[in-house]
Amino acid sequence: MQEEYLTRCVVDTLKRTVYLYSNEGSERKVSCDTVDEFMNVLQYVRSTLEEDKLVYTGP
Repeated sequence: MQEEYLTRCVVDTLKRTVYLYSNEGSERKVSCDTVDEFMNVLQYVRSTLEEDKLVYTGP
């Protein structure tokens, strides 16, 4: 049995939200209340994910 893994991460800077999508179809939404919280999440995502899995929404 294969483990679930992250296939795509969409960052919406205007909404301060990060959407996570897995190979099994799971979707998670990380909504941040403050700019500092959002920047911490974004920094973690950037340092952890491969570049081709990270996408930013347009304004």
